Amino acid sequence: MQTTSSTLTPKMAVPNDHDEAMRKQIRGSPLRILHILNRLDRGGTELAVLKLIRGLSDRCFEHRLASLRGIDPRLESVPLPGGELLGAGKIRSGLQFPLFRIVNLMRTYRPHIVHSRNWGAIEAIPAARLARVPIAVHSEHGYELDMLAGLPKRRRVFRRVAYEMADAVVAVTHELRDYHAHQAWVTPERIRVIYNGVDTERFSARPDMRASVRTKFGLAENMFVVGTVGRMVPIKDHPTLLRATQILLSRGIQVHALLVGSGPELQNNLQVVKVSPELKRHVTFVGDSDEVPELLNAMDAFVLPSISEGMSNTLLEAMAVGLPVIATSVGGNTEVIEENRSGWLFTPRDAEILASRLAVLASREDLRRQYGAAARHRAVEHFSLECMLRDYSRLYLEFATGKGILVQDQ
Repeated sequence: MQTTSSTLTPKMAVPNDHDEAMRKQIRGSPLRILHILNRLDRGGTELAVLKLIRGLSDRCFEHRLASLRGIDPRLESVPLPGGELLGAGKIRSGLQFPLFRIVNLMRTYRPHIVHSRNWGAIEAIPAARLARVPIAVHSEHGYELDMLAGLPKRRRVFRRVAYEMADAVVAVTHELRDYHAHQAWVTPERIRVIYNGVDTERFSARPDMRASVRTKFGLAENMFVVGTVGRMVPIKDHPTLLRATQILLSRGIQVHALLVGSGPELQNNLQVVKVSPELKRHVTFVGDSDEVPELLNAMDAFVLPSISEGMSNTLLEAMAVGLPVIATSVGGNTEVIEENRSGWLFTPRDAEILASRLAVLASREDLRRQYGAAARHRAVEHFSLECMLRDYSRLYLEFATGKGILVQDQ
């Protein structure tokens, strides 16, 4: 899966004189960056990494992506402009920590920077030190259900050691930074915050998309459509959205729920609908889709009912499309949504409150437009892809300059 950067127009943002001066100081070959993931799936972390690779594919950066424990077959043929996928078949292992296989991979590729993500790939940090990689970066992107009560002591100790070995540790929200700082016994200042970014051109309001998708699913133009996008796993708590939909229908509010995504909880969610006379004709399970912008455009409101959340890419995408958003008051959601301006926050699992918020939006098209416009503005101003690329570019260039690594300046 190797391509050249000429296949994609570079989208890297370097918006001020300081960044440009930093880039002009550097000479030599491009910065070689090896991104390490536990597994390449269709989750938010993985898609954020792919966006980063595609966006930072100019002459200063050369990327490789290694998946330690396999790859979703649906992603094996996905083009990776500006980079190459490697390692999925070579280092797949039943071992808990395939440390020396990662070391060998690093010695073969000889990266200037190793950038690992989340607990599943954190062994890449000691591996980078053993392989004498100049710069090691580790990022934390979100939560799993077993993290909510605190981490096991061995994980806390290992994270503390890995954080000390790393040149930089990054979290995607301030809340996640504070959580991991506490768990790993480090100061919050040790961890940088770089928000995820959304392509605000690809994700934007398109009336033509709205009409075609509604026609495809047999949804009337005046039907109030609420939806969500995400993997069907317990932490995403789709049943709360289904219960809220059922409450609305029981109150005579015509609503249709559009659920995009699949996963281990799909069958359980299908069963919830199957046994409910109210829901049977008012819920559509779309499954995984590469047409998320089109599907978001078909919605009138977006709900993120997660029990916990790092920073949701789909929440940002919905906001960029111009949808009013309702999300649980957890994790990065509280840093993204402006309460009573671009949407609302609610307590996890509280289907009654969610239903009451949706009822307001169902009855007030003017409020949907007002909140949707504010959501779009916030996404563009604070959570754009350009902002994310700028911040990661600065991070990489800062350490490359500090370590005396030379990259190309033509």
